[in-house]
Amino acid sequence: MDMDFRILEQLTQIFGPSGSEEQVAEFISAQIRPYCDEVTNDTLGNLIAVRHGTGKKIMVAAHMDEIGLMITHIDKEGFLRFTPLGGVRTSNLVGQRVKFNRGRMGTIGVEKIAKPSDFKLDKLFIDIGAVSQNEAEQIVRLGETAVFVGDFVEVGSRIMAKALDDRIGCFVVIEALKRSKSTNELVFAFTAQEELGTRGAKTAAYALEPDLAIAVDVTATGDTPKAHSMSVKLGSGVGIKVFDRSLITPPQIKRWMAAVAAERNIPFQWEVLEYGGTDSGAIHLSRGGVPSGVISIPTRYVHSPAEMVDSRDVQAAVDLLVSLLEHPLE
Repeated sequence: MDMDFRILEQLTQIFGPSGSEEQVAEFISAQIRPYCDEVTNDTLGNLIAVRHGTGKKIMVAAHMDEIGLMITHIDKEGFLRFTPLGGVRTSNLVGQRVKFNRGRMGTIGVEKIAKPSDFKLDKLFIDIGAVSQNEAEQIVRLGETAVFVGDFVEVGSRIMAKALDDRIGCFVVIEALKRSKSTNELVFAFTAQEELGTRGAKTAAYALEPDLAIAVDVTATGDTPKAHSMSVKLGSGVGIKVFDRSLITPPQIKRWMAAVAAERNIPFQWEVLEYGGTDSGAIHLSRGGVPSGVISIPTRYVHSPAEMVDSRDVQAAVDLLVSLLEHPLE
C-alpha cells in the first residue's frame, strides 16, 4: 500500500499551535474513524482512538500541536508583540511570515539595534499591515496565536514543510492504524500541548493505563555542514530512541524494537538525542510506570518553517510501527 502524502500535506497546513489543536483533531478523526471502534476527544483536547483486541493494551502517541507565537501586546501603531509557544528560535524569526487562525497574515520585523548582542525576542514584532492600534485590534486579539507559513514541497525523496514536528508522527500513526492487523488492544492518542511540556500525553496515559507505549515523533540529525555531532542521518532509516532528556529507553524495549526491525529488514538507526523529549517522557512515568519507547523520524531544521524529512525514513517508520503492534513485547 503506497502512502498518500496528500494527507500529510493537508496535515502540515492546518492551523494547530499548542492549545488550539481542534482543527487537526477534526481532520485526523475523519481519516481514522472507519478503522476504529471508538473515537473520542478528552478534556485536555487529545484525540483518542481505540481498536479493541484481546492482547496487551498498547498506547501509540503522536502530538498534534506545532510551535507558534502568542500575542501579548498591540502598540499604538498597530504592531504586535508576542511570546513563543514552544521552542521557537529567535534567530529564525526575522522576515518569516505568520498566519492567524482567521486567516490574517503578517511578517516578523525587528527594531533597529546597536549591536548584535541586542538582538533578542523583545526587539521583534509582527506587522499585519494595520496602521493603528484600533485597526489591529479589529483583526487580532490579545492572546491569539499565530503559526509559521511553510508550504509543503516534495524535493526528490525529501519533503519540506512547516509543522512536520509532529504532523509527520500523526501521519505515520494514521498509516499504521489503517494497515495494522494486530489482535491486541490498541489505543491511539493524538496528543495536545506536547510542545509546552507533554501535557496531553500525561493525562491520556493516566486515563488509558496502557501495558506498553510507543511515541512517534521527530528527531534531529547530524548530517548538515558543521552540525552538532550526532549519528542520525536523513535517508538512513527510522530512528529507535536510546536516550533524550525525558527518557532512557529500557533495554528490553530497545532490543524488541531492533529485533523486529532486523527481522522485517526495516532500515533503522540508533538515536541518542542530547536535548529535548517526547510524549514517552510523560507516559513512562504515569501511575506505576509504563514500559515505553520512541519511533523517531529523522528531521532537519526542526522548529523552523522548513523542516525536512525523507520519505524512505517515513516508510520505514510506518513499517516498524505496524510490525511492533503485531508482535508486542512479551
